[in-house]
Amino acid sequence: MQLQERITAFVKLGDFLRQFSNDIIQKEDHVEHNDMFFDGFKHQLKLAQEHNGWFTPENIRFAMSGWAESLTEDHLNTWLNPYNFTDAKPKQVAIIMAGNIPLVGFHDFLSVLITGHHVLVKQSSSDKHLLPYLAKYLEYVEPQFKGKISFSEKKVEGFDAVIATGSNNTARYFEYYFKGKPSIVRNNRNSVAVLTGNESTEELKNLSEDIFRYYGLGCRNVSKVFVPKDYKFNDFFEAIYHWHPIIEKAKYANNYDYNKAVYLMSEFDMLENGFFMIKEDESYASPIATLFYEHYDNTEELKKKLVAEKAQIQCIVSKGFIEKEIPFGHTQKPQLWDYADDVDSVEFLLAIS
Repeated sequence: MQLQERITAFVKLGDFLRQFSNDIIQKEDHVEHNDMFFDGFKHQLKLAQEHNGWFTPENIRFAMSGWAESLTEDHLNTWLNPYNFTDAKPKQVAIIMAGNIPLVGFHDFLSVLITGHHVLVKQSSSDKHLLPYLAKYLEYVEPQFKGKISFSEKKVEGFDAVIATGSNNTARYFEYYFKGKPSIVRNNRNSVAVLTGNESTEELKNLSEDIFRYYGLGCRNVSKVFVPKDYKFNDFFEAIYHWHPIIEKAKYANNYDYNKAVYLMSEFDMLENGFFMIKEDESYASPIATLFYEHYDNTEELKKKLVAEKAQIQCIVSKGFIEKEIPFGHTQKPQLWDYADDVDSVEFLLAIS
């Protein structure tokens, strides 16, 4: 199969997903194989929501929208043009996926297939309904994909390379288990924001998207902010208040109540507004419904700290502070070339050909 044929298939998949990216799901006549797949995918979306309480309709739509925007001819060509594609023999690449947000492993799935390899997917039990259905759609729009996509609920075997995502503990297991194979192993990371106190209300509102989208469960969610000495959080709390309906979601509310009780019983100092807490803490990974903060005195020293601890950080949100920073409100809108952990998975996959 030629690269252009693979690109065309994923563009058609993007057209299919675009139907499910708005508040009102709208069936479009021009989308291929809609009569066969449209109603079935609506059912898969329902199953995903029922199976995982974090997968709300709003967050699933957001994920569908993001992939629909990425899977266009222009975006795919811009992403792939810098690479040298050859017709080397395809390899079997295993992907062990996380399940914290909808279709969180899709970029790895896309990368393996777009580079001409076969893919063996082991999904998380938290996100198991959407991708197999979309894989079946791909096989219909491009029959040459048949036999190149497989899923396993057991231990993956018979692969030539692997991309695995998990916690810090499972990552250590992955590194040991896969030590004889070419691999990308990802562990826990969190994202941070650097505030100066001069942010506009709009910028702080945008930051709230980085904090609350997907309930803060993604590695690209901001879980900690660095603020100057004597920073006042009044403007911050005012700017994020439009997210207050989030407390009506039972799973979020349960986490908020639990973490608040722990902080109060432990007599930790924290600020809260009825649906969200902020706490001074040097850690990067904050619990759900909580944002950690840390003061800084010197911007250059803070830059050195963030560079030194980059292995714990996925994204840095700021304005004119550091290279490769993410604008406020854009952490959950990555481009195809924004690689997790800054590891180029396409380069890795082409090298094993």
